[in-house]
Amino acid sequence: MANALNVKPTRMELSNLKDSLDVAERGHKLLKDKQDELMRQFIDLIKENNQLRIEVEEELSDALQNFVLASSTMNDAFVEELVAIPSQEASLQIREKNVMSVRVPDMQFHYSEEKEAEEEKLSYGYLNTSSELDESLDVLNEVLPKLLKLSEIEKTCQLMADEIESTRRRVNALEYRMIPDHQETIKYIEMKLEEDERASITRMMKVKDMGDDN
Repeated sequence: MANALNVKPTRMELSNLKDSLDVAERGHKLLKDKQDELMRQFIDLIKENNQLRIEVEEELSDALQNFVLASSTMNDAFVEELVAIPSQEASLQIREKNVMSVRVPDMQFHYSEEKEAEEEKLSYGYLNTSSELDESLDVLNEVLPKLLKLSEIEKTCQLMADEIESTRRRVNALEYRMIPDHQETIKYIEMKLEEDERASITRMMKVKDMGDDN
């Protein structure tokens, strides 16, 4: 429910309120447009996130099955020794990008640029290992960039959801409180000024009548 603001019913206040109302209405439109665009991008990201999560979970499941099969035919200590030393260097660079005034992560994942033969990339030989272990490690190697992309999207979704909620509160504050209160106050002041003007005209007419009688 709109409430009139506690201001003096003067023409100066009326002018100031009209200017403030104009700013509030323009700000409301800009924020509403921002909210709509944030929601559109958020929905697109959610769809991308769901699809990527399905792909990652399927690939990780396959890798885990192969790793379990490999472990069942190999000594646990031997398996741990095989995967203890990384065979390839990788770097992760995390930057930020601006999406509708929201600072979201932009991850850049890079493997080492050294040209190595396929067998040299492994920290073990093929002789004492199973094909399931090779397949499992290959899948994990391929799925890592997708995992990082998934974490980037999920963090972006979280930040955008916070911004959407913040923008929604500001839109509602303008739409349901500030703008109606200003409109109600402007209406009140205009009515009050009209009443004062009619009262002033009435007094002037009475003074004129009194002068004519004399």
